[in-house]
Amino acid sequence: MPVSYSDREIAALLRERKPLPPNYQTRIRLRNKRGHKERELDITGAQGTQFRLILRQSDFNPLDFSIILAVCPVGSNQVFRLRRYNGKHEHTNHIEEQTFYDFHIHEATERYQELGTREDTYAEKTDRYSDFHSALHCMIRNCGFDMPEDDQQTLFEEAQS
Repeated sequence: MPVSYSDREIAALLRERKPLPPNYQTRIRLRNKRGHKERELDITGAQGTQFRLILRQSDFNPLDFSIILAVCPVGSNQVFRLRRYNGKHEHTNHIEEQTFYDFHIHEATERYQELGTREDTYAEKTDRYSDFHSALHCMIRNCGFDMPEDDQQTLFEEAQS
């Protein structure tokens, strides 16, 4: 049975502090994988919740990327995507009958879960980032991540492969 969360539970998961490990810079460097680069990092939240940061970028189009924050529900082998920061491409919100071509942020919602679609089908276009590195920085700022205290590098330097 698929895992579902209410909008209230989703908001609480996003607020939960997510401390990045001291060596996270090396653990998020993308690795080649059949036409794209990819990497995952598991993070334990301050309340013990298991999260996964998933990073993907096309080898052919630098604007084709996805940076995903997911929660790993206990007793399930599936992940639940809370937020997805996507590159520039066309997206349609089916309930709202709205289509756009831009950078956009997907959000898990109760409404789209009830519709039977992927939990993070709803998205809003954004001008808060313009490439992979600034999207990663935006997610870290907005989704409850804590940087290690001794971190001296910028996110741009950390995420380069």
